[in-house]
Amino acid sequence: MTPVDAQAALTDHFAAWVLDLNLSVVSIDNSHTSTRMPLVPRLIRFGGIVSGQALTAQADTTMILALAGYTGDFVPAATVTLDTQFLRPGTGSAILCRAQIIRAGKSLAFARAELSAEDTGKIVATATATLALP
Repeated sequence: MTPVDAQAALTDHFAAWVLDLNLSVVSIDNSHTSTRMPLVPRLIRFGGIVSGQALTAQADTTMILALAGYTGDFVPAATVTLDTQFLRPGTGSAILCRAQIIRAGKSLAFARAELSAEDTGKIVATATATLALP
């Protein structure tokens, strides 16, 4: 799967409000997937920081795409658990998210993501998820 393939899967399989985050797939392979979310006014909350909901949605989406990179094709997995740890305010021009599949079995996959501010490289959040496989 290429970044172009993953971008098409994003467009074809995700809800319209997720597409409103304007995520772009930076890289994808069987070891990890990276996305970029530009920080625009509609994602910024009081204090000039990115909304936690936007960070969580980026992490969840990137982990689902990481499963596609891991398997080589889009998998309509469902998020069973999602835990996000907010470490510092996310500011700047964009948030980068790097996700990987830690383990995939017959019915579940386990994923991890790290979100960082593009301008500083500082980690703003981490997330883990359990994904139910079809």
